[in-house]
Amino acid sequence: MNTRLLPQFDPGNESAYQQWREQKLLDYPADIEQLIVEIRNPAQLSEAEREAMLLSLRKSNMAIFAGPGGADPDKAIPRRLGAQFGLLSLDNNTGADDDGITSLEVKNGAWHKQYIPYTNRPIHWHTDGYYNELTRQVYGLQLHCVRAAAEGGENALMDHEIAYILLRDRDPALVEALMHEDTMMIPENRVDNRIDRPDRSGPVFMAGPGGTLHMRYTARVRNVVWRQDAVTRQAVNALDDILGADSSFIYRATLQPGQGLISNNVLHDRSGFNDDREAPRLLYRLRYFDRVAG
Repeated sequence: MNTRLLPQFDPGNESAYQQWREQKLLDYPADIEQLIVEIRNPAQLSEAEREAMLLSLRKSNMAIFAGPGGADPDKAIPRRLGAQFGLLSLDNNTGADDDGITSLEVKNGAWHKQYIPYTNRPIHWHTDGYYNELTRQVYGLQLHCVRAAAEGGENALMDHEIAYILLRDRDPALVEALMHEDTMMIPENRVDNRIDRPDRSGPVFMAGPGGTLHMRYTARVRNVVWRQDAVTRQAVNALDDILGADSSFIYRATLQPGQGLISNNVLHDRSGFNDDREAPRLLYRLRYFDRVAG
């Protein structure tokens, strides 16, 4: 964790921030349609398709692909797609399948019922792996839709660099507060009276690979303890306001079969949904220790 943030993310470097901010917001996508790239074969993108996705990723830290695969459940499809962007090292988290890819679907087992991603309930704003050790952060995220829900299951998406801008423009002290080493603590998780995961403390905004901006965050009130000072409370409330606003920077999409998201673990949520009993919702989730290359 010795990586230093790039100068534009240093709250004390106003000139570097303003220069980067101007370029970041220049021609920023006005709607989600500008993030969608039609592809023919996700396992082997054309150079033009890959470059189009990279352009979107460089600007907004995310791209949505729309392929012809439909409801093909072959996990090699998302694995090969991710590899074309340097996404190789999967976070084989608890709940993932044996191959490290997580099948997101309603599951009725005693263990799965405790965790909202395996239910049809709404999921609040978060970045994936916010409870991981700081040395094992999730920098890349792919969602791949095999079957959509009969109703609902919409994702909201926001570039974490945009969240940083909106906070810093209010007051640089807000982003500085969220960079403190113990800003956000995730309490331990116990399974059958055994500590499955200890307390995990760390910043919200921190350095990722190459000094890029990385964010670890959850809006869930019951499983986070915030640093107890006035400026942290102001920062958290301001972030809640930003994520709750009717903003052109928040994109909304309900992924359909053959569609998916590649991202540098941007902020996202999910609405509740109702399943078709004959063809229940199934998405593959791939969490990576890598950031998108290129």
